[in-house]
Amino acid sequence: MTPVVELDSVSFAYGDSVAVRDVSLTIEAGDFLGLVGPNGSGKTTLLHLMLGLHTPDEGTIRLFGRPVEEFDAGGRVGYVSQQATNRGGTMPVTVRECVTMGRFAHVGHGRLTEADRDAVANAMETVGIVNLADRLMTELSGGQKQRAYIARALASEADLLALDEPTVGVDAESRDAFYALLDGLNDEGITIVLIEHDIGVVTDRADHVACINTELFHHGDTESFVESDALEDAYGATGQVVHHHHP
Repeated sequence: MTPVVELDSVSFAYGDSVAVRDVSLTIEAGDFLGLVGPNGSGKTTLLHLMLGLHTPDEGTIRLFGRPVEEFDAGGRVGYVSQQATNRGGTMPVTVRECVTMGRFAHVGHGRLTEADRDAVANAMETVGIVNLADRLMTELSGGQKQRAYIARALASEADLLALDEPTVGVDAESRDAFYALLDGLNDEGITIVLIEHDIGVVTDRADHVACINTELFHHGDTESFVESDALEDAYGATGQVVHHHHP
């Protein structure tokens, strides 16, 4: 099966400031990858490179088997950025309208079909927000907004969910429910790449971990990450304790 993401010796700098240096990794279909590292370590930049939002200075990137700069099947990728919760607060649309945006990659300038409307309804049901369909995005809590964005990605029939600290500002109960939702989606075959500052969440949920601080310190299964020195190497003496309960 073709890998979802392939990076080969990728480097990227903002002017003279190197953000990512010589990173190579592969994400297989159906994987749940946790991307960790200190603040300013290049995590978000690396995610943007994977999705084609930045062009590498060196190296090559393939997305679903195609050079990322040629990839045009945007509906296969669902991206929830770090600022999504705040930005959603100013979006003057209902939850149903937000989720329906996920179908635009399929219909283009055409009209929505019954199949499109069914996809929207199924996506809202999957993430448990059918009761919020007619609510404005401005009225939702942080956790509810994130579910709406996930539903939008599901409506687009995304094969890859890329999430950049998706639970910032979300209460603990909603956060646990959100990650349980991600587990279920991953069990159904959706590939997930998650940036999360809470190392314990990553080691509890992810199948594989990539640990970065400009350079890649570890990329492998979660158990090998826990047993390695990657956390201390990447974070230094302030590295966080790993709480690992992943089966």
